[in-house]
Amino acid sequence: MFFCIIICNFAPVKIKEVLSALERFAPLPLQESWDNAGLQVGLTETEVSGALLCLDVNEQIIDEAIRKGCNLIVSHHPLLFRGLKQVSGSDFVQRCVIKAIKNDFCVVSMHTNMDNALDGVNFKMAEKMGAMPVHCDLPEGEKCPMVLAELSKPMAADDFVLMLKRTFDVECVMCNELLRRPIQRVAICGGAGDFMLPDAIKQGADAFVTGEMHYHVYFDHEQKIQICVIGHYQSEQYTSEIFRDIIHKECPGVRTEIAETNTNPIIYL
Repeated sequence: MFFCIIICNFAPVKIKEVLSALERFAPLPLQESWDNAGLQVGLTETEVSGALLCLDVNEQIIDEAIRKGCNLIVSHHPLLFRGLKQVSGSDFVQRCVIKAIKNDFCVVSMHTNMDNALDGVNFKMAEKMGAMPVHCDLPEGEKCPMVLAELSKPMAADDFVLMLKRTFDVECVMCNELLRRPIQRVAICGGAGDFMLPDAIKQGADAFVTGEMHYHVYFDHEQKIQICVIGHYQSEQYTSEIFRDIIHKECPGVRTEIAETNTNPIIYL
């Protein structure tokens, strides 16, 4: 009996190559004007020892990267939203910057550019719901802040809400009055998406799924559309899978680890 062992030798990959692959998928011009996606901390000429993929960056995430031997952290939410006027360790952002530099880490973030990208955050949410996106033929470089998707078959409103709870592992879904007609066309906007609700109604969606919404926006939509708010973290939790798939396709040989640390600062009691 003969055994054949195939050994794949991948060329070393630099952090800048991973960053370029991510930005080809979700170009930085797609980000909103107030955002700060892209490189956050570190040097990109370094070879990648492993990439830890996460939603947020905090000290626990950096500790996990140290344990797992990853010198690259790819997050959805940027560590640095605003310029730092000092780096003294007086808050968690400054402490993360200090710890990342001390450990020769690089931190990059793909935020609203990934929200607005074709096959980005909202498309991943639709995939998890088993819904097929419609009207996705966008000109190159155009933003897609919301996805319209069709369920394979219509669902009663209460069954739809239960499906969301199972799919996104949420303790509760904040809804308006339950719709008294079947739900099939769903508008999806991860994160804080209430600004897209009028567009969802205009485009004939039966339901609107987002991560968080202001109180007053719920008013006056009874029996027009089913509003389902599942939590900011919960709506974007699968973004790390997008990062993983991009890196595996474009930078084969780079080890990826989806973070085990739950960075959601909100607890439900």
